[in-house]
Amino acid sequence: MAANNKILLAHGGGGRLTDELIQSIIVPAFDNTTLSKLTDSAELTTDKDNICFTTDSYVIKPLFFNGGDIGKLAVCGTINDLVVSGAKPLALSMSLIIEEGLEIDTLKKIINSASAAAKEENTPIVCGDTKTVNAGAADKIFINTAGVGVKLPKASLGFDKITPSDKIIISGTIGDHGMTIMSQREGMKFESDLKSDCASVAQICEKVIESIGSDIKFMRDPTRGGLAATLNEITGQANCGIEIDEETIPANTTVRAAAEMLGFDILNIANEGKVVIIVSEKKADDCLKICQSCKNGKDAALIGQVIKSDEPLVELITKIKGRRIVQMPYGRELPRIC
Repeated sequence: MAANNKILLAHGGGGRLTDELIQSIIVPAFDNTTLSKLTDSAELTTDKDNICFTTDSYVIKPLFFNGGDIGKLAVCGTINDLVVSGAKPLALSMSLIIEEGLEIDTLKKIINSASAAAKEENTPIVCGDTKTVNAGAADKIFINTAGVGVKLPKASLGFDKITPSDKIIISGTIGDHGMTIMSQREGMKFESDLKSDCASVAQICEKVIESIGSDIKFMRDPTRGGLAATLNEITGQANCGIEIDEETIPANTTVRAAAEMLGFDILNIANEGKVVIIVSEKKADDCLKICQSCKNGKDAALIGQVIKSDEPLVELITKIKGRRIVQMPYGRELPRIC
């Protein structure tokens, strides 16, 4: 844990410190099999269906950014946590913690944006709660959401399903969200505008599961900590190695330039509308074609494979055919990113 035994901003960054906090304090305290799986959504078995249940909180700054806002982000982020678990979303909740002094017009814009995103995905917001706090206590507005969905019959996902030779697909360009937020905070201007990828991946996830079934081994949306954190989580939980090819990883040229200018590793930067899919070798090409045919999947690419390894390592094959280890991000490179 951190020096002086205190919580740092980095504990919320989705990297190594987040993992230490969850594994050393939270999971042991609640101590149940469902939680210990650490999937994006908890799977609960009922008499008729398997229900997936998830929750998330959103504290982004700025509240409005090119490509979205905190309302749209909350809805899409929660839907994505359900669909990457193999569920069809049914309904969401939304709770608001509003700071005294927030303009009513600002609140209306956020709520209307959340409503539009929910309607587009046919996933109603059916309950919620509202609290207000003193000025200075919440940085204008925080949003908490929860979502429930029904597990798709053909979904059979899990770390235990992953085997060597499985292929790894990313549904589009990486780093768009994180670099958009940073550029707006810093007032940076580029020849091409940066735009967040804030969006749902529901269509992609549902189509690949319905078409390919159990050959889809695992899915996760690479949010905090980016692609690096997601792949390291997979190797750690599945006890395998992963190789990815730098030349095949899709990225907007402006995003790459911004990341290099600011000294960020693009693999560590948050995404809010992408999914990492691990699929059997024999169905990888089919999976890629389906992704590319979907809304928000046109830039999908096959970026690597699962390999046998004595250690759970992620290795990047560089453009000059060298190799480097992709480590789990330590803390929080970009605070308040989602």
